[in-house]
Amino acid sequence: MASLHPTVSEYYTDKNVFITGATGFIGKVLLEKLLRSCPNVGNLYLLVRPKKSQDCHQRITEISQSPVFDKVRAENPNFDKKLIPIHGDITQEGLGISEENVEILENQVNIVFHSAATIRFDEPLSNSEEIDSSSAKSGSALRVAMEMNVLGVRKMIQLCNNFKKLEVFVHVSTAYANCDRPFIEEMVYQPSVEPQKLIDALDWLDDEMLDQITSKLIGDKPNTYTFTKQLAEHLLIKEGSNLPLAILRPSIVGASWKEPFPGWIDNFNGPSGLYVAAGKGILRYMNCDAMGVADIIPVDIPVNMMITMAWYTAVYKPSTVPIFHSTSGSVNPFTWGEIENVVMNFWKKVPLDSCFRRPKAPIAKSGFLLDYYIFVSHMIPAYFADLGYCMLGKRPRMVKIYNKLHRAMGTLTFFTTHSWEWTYNNLDMLKSKLSPEDRRLFYFDPRGLHWPTYLEAYCLGAKKYLLNEDLSGLPAAKAHLRNLRNLRYIFNTVVIVALWRVLVARSDIARNLWVFIIGLVTKFVKFFRLTSAVRR
Repeated sequence: MASLHPTVSEYYTDKNVFITGATGFIGKVLLEKLLRSCPNVGNLYLLVRPKKSQDCHQRITEISQSPVFDKVRAENPNFDKKLIPIHGDITQEGLGISEENVEILENQVNIVFHSAATIRFDEPLSNSEEIDSSSAKSGSALRVAMEMNVLGVRKMIQLCNNFKKLEVFVHVSTAYANCDRPFIEEMVYQPSVEPQKLIDALDWLDDEMLDQITSKLIGDKPNTYTFTKQLAEHLLIKEGSNLPLAILRPSIVGASWKEPFPGWIDNFNGPSGLYVAAGKGILRYMNCDAMGVADIIPVDIPVNMMITMAWYTAVYKPSTVPIFHSTSGSVNPFTWGEIENVVMNFWKKVPLDSCFRRPKAPIAKSGFLLDYYIFVSHMIPAYFADLGYCMLGKRPRMVKIYNKLHRAMGTLTFFTTHSWEWTYNNLDMLKSKLSPEDRRLFYFDPRGLHWPTYLEAYCLGAKKYLLNEDLSGLPAAKAHLRNLRNLRYIFNTVVIVALWRVLVARSDIARNLWVFIIGLVTKFVKFFRLTSAVRR
């Protein structure tokens, strides 16, 4: 008996989609998947903020030339005709969209994916480092996060209220919006502060005053990102109640599992930067709980869930806002200790080019051992390296690199030293609504993920797509590692001999011990020579 509902691909036929965050990591994979697996989809309207050197059309042209679209390009060379840039800025009034474009969106759009968000946690934004098309402003970390994550949602609601053909609005939140709870259900929790009260306070609090009260406002949450993401969910439910809403909560998003191809990654955010730093021999310790669950989710899993949850919400019209968790820890756990073992073993077999030191990054959670690794394995080699650069007339850089690395690790420490449990009722429900073919085509269940295989593909993808290193250089990279190993042995030998000579010269105890050891070795050699002669 044929299903009464269209398949996912059939549903997207001639549907026009409006996407924020399309220039980010998740956004690119979402575009690729829609174009390839829903080939009859209508126009994809993309909110894009122009850069100093590129307007919004040039940015989309550049993105369309990315290797992520190679499969789509092979099947449809003119796929970019469906990518329609909309000049805008999520921090501006009315999203900075022209009246002409607003009219187009109001009359044409059927589906909205809102994934625009900052990638910074507690640092004020002074440049354009974000995962979406939003602009960056300098100022209080909380003010920036509120403008991007909370007020941005309000502006999206106001815009979409006038969409005449809107069938679904998918909001991408985070699994850590409620990270002050160890057990997180598929529901919107009441925040500690009403969003509107804080929005009103932004009008009269200056940045210095806001920074002083931030820690009290966010409470047990680790940063302004998770705090404002919870506020955004609450505001969305309250002010967007007349919209067909659905909320996705992904955890730490990593390289792709299967699509567009295994290991695809285009940024150093999250674990990607740590893997590369460990492979280069720069990162010499990992600030984690070895037994803690590493809740990493491959990017293609939440993207497939976004596409299918939009289909479900539009077709089945649920009476309440469905919330979907895209996490792995509760159904397919893998610890940070296990990740460290897989990643380090891989970098030894497939090393990166021009490593600073040999890959080695044991886990240290806190305390003396952590401070020891920072000082001895990071800062001392960094200062010596910079001294060498200065002597060669080059610009010192290693201390700066390590300071940046430590800041990045600091932002992740809360997530690498804690574990959570999430419910998956809606994931299982959504899976049951799909046909067998759609479950295969739009897979989003992390239970089938084999972590060692995935992590090796992840590292290989970082080598290939982030560092642009070719496997043809592998013999040279292995030879370089052997040279680093030999230098290490020589250095250790010289240090030990030097220290021993100092001890022998200045200590009677060390000198007597040395004579005693030499005497034992001599007797040992003479004895075995004698026994060898007797045997013959």
